[in-house]
Amino acid sequence: MKLAPVAPPPIPTAADKLPDIAGKLKLQKGFNIEVYASGVANARSMRQGDKGTIFVGSRLQDKVHAIVEKGGKREVKVIASGLHRPNGLAIKDGTLYIAELSKISKIEKIEDNLDNPPKPTMVYDNLPKDEPHGWKFIAIGPDNKLYIPVGAPCNICEPPDTHAQIRRINLDGSGMEVVARGVRNTVGFDWHPVSKELYFTDNGRDWVAEDVPEDELNRVTKVGQHFGFPFCHQGDFLDPEFGWGKSCDSTEKPVMKTGPHSASLGMRFYTGGNFPAKYKNAIFFARHGSWNRTKKVGGDIVAVFLNKDGTVKSTETFITGFLGPDNNYIGRPVDVLFAKDGSMLISDDFNGAVWRVTHGNPKSAAVK
Repeated sequence: MKLAPVAPPPIPTAADKLPDIAGKLKLQKGFNIEVYASGVANARSMRQGDKGTIFVGSRLQDKVHAIVEKGGKREVKVIASGLHRPNGLAIKDGTLYIAELSKISKIEKIEDNLDNPPKPTMVYDNLPKDEPHGWKFIAIGPDNKLYIPVGAPCNICEPPDTHAQIRRINLDGSGMEVVARGVRNTVGFDWHPVSKELYFTDNGRDWVAEDVPEDELNRVTKVGQHFGFPFCHQGDFLDPEFGWGKSCDSTEKPVMKTGPHSASLGMRFYTGGNFPAKYKNAIFFARHGSWNRTKKVGGDIVAVFLNKDGTVKSTETFITGFLGPDNNYIGRPVDVLFAKDGSMLISDDFNGAVWRVTHGNPKSAAVK
């Protein structure tokens, strides 16, 4: 009864307080972390436009922000407001796609109109309106289709056929197809740079025990695969309520268990040139951190190295410290994005900030 979701502060952390937080974070040797932008309330999913603009969605705010660099200064501005949980973003050929709770909209030529952006126009609205796990992470795949998750409308239940899945549509909203089922709540996915297979994080159910089930990193190898929800979790744990008469053998196993209740969210493959060569094509994902464990886990960034066949070879804790030794959060990483300069950006919805990770000593613009 004492365990409850961790509410973020009502306003973003002041810019002059963020360096103190950065000083408490521990990174792999040779890497640096700095404040990229502050005042980005409830910063969640991120995308970068062709001209370098960083767009940031929100789960609790009604706004989408843009972070723009001009003359060595960095500025945060609102480019869309009055939206309902605009968590997910995708961008293609200058068009920004925004995922709200129950619809997808777009703004064309967004980087040409940052000072006076037009209102978003509807692309797709055949989505449920359930609030539980209703916020979306979206992305455009190698097939030029928009991928949209629909989370389970519950902690644990037998979901309708419209839920607990990943869909894809054409960019004009047509041609909906279900790619994967049995997916409780994915808030991060990306495609392998070589195999083009879809990998996604998934968050397991609550209130079985502190140590089970673990969250998952999964791989889609063919359309229509089932990943277990609600009857099988972490690939080998039958649900005490919905697992009767079922078998985990009928479901796809995760390529990796990512920790109990760790809230594994945004993930990306690294294809840049700033990090050491060993990180090429590695997965990086953010663990937002648990709330329903007596001793919390997560609040970190994990690197995953794959074998040539797409299975997990090894893992590395890349950044720690968002979860302090006193079992309290000083930040909560949500999404990771690799910018065009090869650096890593990390959104932090607890502080309302975006962090920048580099290798070596690159130049940085000032935060405005």
